[in-house]
Amino acid sequence: MKTFENTVRPMVSCRVRIVLMMLLIVLLVLPSCGRNKLWEELNAEVTALYQQGRYSEAANVAEEALKVAEETFDPDRSEVAVSLSYLAELYRLQGKYTEAEPLYKRALEINKKVFGPDHPEVAVSLSYLALLYYSQSKYSEVEPFYERALEIYEKALGPDHPEVATSLSNLATLYRAQGKYSEAEPLYNRALEIRKKALGKDHPSMGPSLNNLAVLYQSQGKYDKAESLFKRTLEMHEKAFGKDHPNVAISLNHLAELYRAQGKYSEAEHLYKRVLVIWEKVLGPDHPHIATVLENMSAFYREIDKEDEAKRLEERVKLIRSK
Repeated sequence: MKTFENTVRPMVSCRVRIVLMMLLIVLLVLPSCGRNKLWEELNAEVTALYQQGRYSEAANVAEEALKVAEETFDPDRSEVAVSLSYLAELYRLQGKYTEAEPLYKRALEINKKVFGPDHPEVAVSLSYLALLYYSQSKYSEVEPFYERALEIYEKALGPDHPEVATSLSNLATLYRAQGKYSEAEPLYNRALEIRKKALGKDHPSMGPSLNNLAVLYQSQGKYDKAESLFKRTLEMHEKAFGKDHPNVAISLNHLAELYRAQGKYSEAEHLYKRVLVIWEKVLGPDHPHIATVLENMSAFYREIDKEDEAKRLEERVKLIRSK
């Protein structure tokens, strides 16, 4: 039986195609300054769709933005690299890795030509490529990109810059995924100290560093250490942002996963429910991310033999995914 929800997605896709056709017609008659403005407007649309989790539609607009960039700017301009990176990242998020890779590589080469091989913009491109390979578990290919990005940031920005902390965390996360815990821990700790020095120990931007270290401890079965750091991050985020902020939901989810790993199912269930309530308030009940949250909860309920609850959530996931 055809429902209203089943008709929404084709209508949206058709509207996007019509808009893109109109933009292409406009492009043919616009002067250079007009095309420049059009490129910026398309990028703004890409960002808006990305933030709504509408990656497929965002990629359609990003493809058009790339065409505009290539017809407006010289092929080695940084604007072209920006459009290439936007589109590549949207492909990566959809699992279209073979389409993403050549775009990332082309953006990297442009940035090398524009800025030189030791510029932070090159480090950004290297980190994007590393993330692409990480998404595919190609860990041997990830490491040299993250190491080179770290080298560039340290040389260009100094050893105590926040970007260095981010780069250290990226490399540490790679080591954690490979089970190289003894190599990951000092990098996470160094990243934590850099952010503490730059921001202060109670700044909410300390959260990612604390969470990274906590996840590492959880992976090693050091549950008490992990719980202490997760709770510290949660308290920090609630104080800074309020109890219904996405960062609070992320912190709660980390803590729920920890309790789940320890078999503390009633504590975990309570936190998972809080996570869902926050995301529904922030994004609305039918956002794609809500489906992901529901899928995680469904798997949890199956794990604790609450089959009816798991099926109820799965039905809701199907409705969201069909839109």
